[in-house]
Amino acid sequence: MNKVLFFAHLRDAVGEEFLRVDAAGKTVGELKTELAANYDLPKLDTVMTAVNEEFAQDDEVIQDGDEVAFIPPVSGG
Repeated sequence: MNKVLFFAHLRDAVGEEFLRVDAAGKTVGELKTELAANYDLPKLDTVMTAVNEEFAQDDEVIQDGDEVAFIPPVSGG
C-alpha cells in the first residue's frame, strides 16, 4: 500500500488530506491518470510530484510503501 498526500485545492477536491492506495508497480503518470478519473480532479500535468519527499518525474515507478505527494503550483506576491 501507498500513502498519497494532497495539498491545497487538490485536498479540497479529494476531500481528504491523504489516501491509501495500491500504487506499487505503477508510474507516477499512471497514478495521476487514475486519481484524476476516480476523484474528478483537475488535470494533474502541472502538479509537482514527490516520492518519499524527493521530486519525481511521471515515468518514475512507485514501489510498495512509497509515500507520494501531489503539490500544485504556488503563486505569491
